[in-house]
Amino acid sequence: MAKGSVKKVVLAYSGGLDTSVILRWLVETYGCEVIAFSADLGQAEELEGLDEKARRTGASKVYIEDLREEFVRDFVFPMFRAAAVYEGSYLLGTSIARPLIAKRMVEIAEAEGADAVAHGATGKGNDQVRFELTAYALNPDIRVIAPWREWDLNSRERLIDYAERHGIPVPVTKAKPYSSDRNLLHISFEGGILEDPWREPDEDMFVLSVSPEKAPDEPEYVEVEFEAGDPVVVNGERLSPAALLQRLNEIAGRHGVGRVDIVENRFVGMKSRGVYETPGGTIWRAAHRAVESLTLDREVMHLRDSLVPKYAELVYNGFWYAPERETLQAFMDEAQRNVTGTARLKLYKGNCTVVGRKSPHSLYDPETATFEEDTVYDQADATGFIKLNALRLRTLKRLVG
Repeated sequence: MAKGSVKKVVLAYSGGLDTSVILRWLVETYGCEVIAFSADLGQAEELEGLDEKARRTGASKVYIEDLREEFVRDFVFPMFRAAAVYEGSYLLGTSIARPLIAKRMVEIAEAEGADAVAHGATGKGNDQVRFELTAYALNPDIRVIAPWREWDLNSRERLIDYAERHGIPVPVTKAKPYSSDRNLLHISFEGGILEDPWREPDEDMFVLSVSPEKAPDEPEYVEVEFEAGDPVVVNGERLSPAALLQRLNEIAGRHGVGRVDIVENRFVGMKSRGVYETPGGTIWRAAHRAVESLTLDREVMHLRDSLVPKYAELVYNGFWYAPERETLQAFMDEAQRNVTGTARLKLYKGNCTVVGRKSPHSLYDPETATFEEDTVYDQADATGFIKLNALRLRTLKRLVG
């Protein structure tokens, strides 16, 4: 794309180091108008002063939109209905935010008559794929500018130097260079000192949770009620999606619940070390599974569980708007129709333990499951059941040895 051919760009702008530099770089390199777009997904104080900062850095217009309810209701909820977890540990907090940000970026570009959209994802990471797959899925003809794949500012040190030369205030210093990404579901940390996978994260890095060692010496109980697979009530209080997740974050965070330190496999082919805090999501996932244990048919649960890695991979890799993810979602949602009930959990020094569950759609039958005398299960029936299942094993041994 010729640089002079772009007249107006919508930039996904966070106010952090990368996008602050990118905003000025776009103006200088392309000679274009830049519209900054910031999505409020629960960053809290990080959005303060963002409008003024973007304009001082060169933005002609600034969109700051509160998307917290949409984020949790339309993205986090369906993802958790699918029980999605990537590589056994990562609850996809950053991954699930990208399709919403990219969707609004494309919508704003269309409304403003912009030639292109731009993002601050690096050429090594997953976010470039997530942003651009979403953009192309929603507008096949959209132009995308990815500065990290064009410029020579290919390190944190060079970015910081550029910012200092242009008088751009940034929240990262050379002494503390790791980056973070925060929304209502989680906060992630990567880069800098964390690039050594042997090094333990500094305690003062964590934001959403206290150290388990410093958590209260008494456990706290929390009850989460679900309707058709979605959490709707916490400790007897019905809450909106965003408010519910915020409440779970507060409860779990004070007990040190939800910290994860992993080395994951990026879509682009490399391994990456990430440290995540997902306090509310950790409670949510455990409570959801507890209610499912009562309400999901065995074969439906096992089939669903076999599809979770694929679903999680699609979210992680940026295929939220792909037909295969939407098809999988239809199955996941059908499986959740009767996942209604309440789970009770005990939180204590980093642990989240299910201690109770109940449901009006429970498939658990005490009369059948009891070890005491009953009238609904003839134990002698097990003889034929076992012999039929053993038939092929016995035949194999007899004929082959």
